[in-house]
Amino acid sequence: MTKVLVPSGALGLNYDQSALMRGLEMKPDIIAIDGGSTDSGPAYLGKGMSKYSRSSTKVEWQGLMEARAKADVPLVIGTAGTCGTDSTVDWMLDITREIAAELGQTIKIAVLRSSQDSAKIADAYENGRISPLQHAHEISRETIENCSNIVALAGAEQIQAAINTGADVIIAGRTTDTAIIAALPLMQGANVGGAWHGAKIGECGALCATNPQSGVIMIDFDGDGFTVTPLADGAKASPHTVSAHMLYENSDPNILYEPGGYLEVTDAKYVALDDTSVRVTGSKWTTAPYTVKLEGASLAGYQCISLVLLRDARYVKNAQKWADDIVEKCSAKVVDRLKLSPDDFNIELRLIGENASFGALETRMIDAVEIGVLGIVTATSDALANEIGKILNPYLLHHPLTQSEEQPTFAFPFSPAEISRGAIYTFSLNHVMTLDDPMDAFTLEVHDIG
Repeated sequence: MTKVLVPSGALGLNYDQSALMRGLEMKPDIIAIDGGSTDSGPAYLGKGMSKYSRSSTKVEWQGLMEARAKADVPLVIGTAGTCGTDSTVDWMLDITREIAAELGQTIKIAVLRSSQDSAKIADAYENGRISPLQHAHEISRETIENCSNIVALAGAEQIQAAINTGADVIIAGRTTDTAIIAALPLMQGANVGGAWHGAKIGECGALCATNPQSGVIMIDFDGDGFTVTPLADGAKASPHTVSAHMLYENSDPNILYEPGGYLEVTDAKYVALDDTSVRVTGSKWTTAPYTVKLEGASLAGYQCISLVLLRDARYVKNAQKWADDIVEKCSAKVVDRLKLSPDDFNIELRLIGENASFGALETRMIDAVEIGVLGIVTATSDALANEIGKILNPYLLHHPLTQSEEQPTFAFPFSPAEISRGAIYTFSLNHVMTLDDPMDAFTLEVHDIG
């Protein structure tokens, strides 16, 4: 049996300290935690930076390094620093060195790198080794070479290679969320389908249970399946909460694709052992050609934003008409005064409180008292975006619904009203790459600290 202690869905979200100590008493074989994802958009991958603060990351990571020392087991983090680029792996390595020095720990650190050389990825594309996933955009060599960062998602095999170094701490670049949990159980003879299924259920910590914010769960893997147990006071798992997690971030609740194959849970059986733990058996794994997903982000322009508040009832009621008129008139002025093509920039006004989240898909209108209007200017340079933002400014401050009425004045919550967002990014790759060997796209290094 292999016991995997998962402290939280991601480092930076916090975890229940008492539950973590309870987990250590259960003698885990490894402590595994995710470090990020693409949930917060392409900017973190594009810039190669973490979305979480360094101070919060350090506090939580220190707690896990201390827990690792008490348990004398490996500690592994996947997708270090939100996006898993070499820059965020180095950021996490620096934090780990700092903590080890402050705690006086002597540790071996294995670093698994997932960043890809764009020229090599472009060569692989031209050699037919890269295939699109569903809804992926058409790409070219230029698309690939324009990416500021590309990462490949490591699977269990790459994490196993890191474990085999005998490292105390493993800092991995971009991985699948499940790989860091499934790796050791697979090495120790767990049921293959159960290993991947349990890893999927445990990827977000206690999200598969009540009291999901507590984070901490234990997953016991064996030759037939797995058992999941949330460890916080009052947290409970049920067949419903566990089986439902297959729907999380997954288009098919019965199939999960991973490097080297896919998990199928159609025949899985979920049994409550008590009012806290759930036992799962019947999961199946099917081997397939070894592919890894590629994620790439590239520069999409520069943005300037402004925010103005509409509170007059007539303007709130007619906010969309008012916004559409501003976009039309301001865009024409930009073309005329800056001698630009309409393709060189974009002006968008989102009505916060009316349709800012879903736009035309919004199904219900509410009688709002106040509407926030978010102006978004996108252009080919930071200077141009801010110049257009200044042209937009008077419209947001004074534009009337009709030419016959008195000039209104609306409220800017900030001065200056224009806020530069700088460079913005877009996801450019949603593809998989075929590998002859699982380590072909990854590098592994070991550091002895202390």
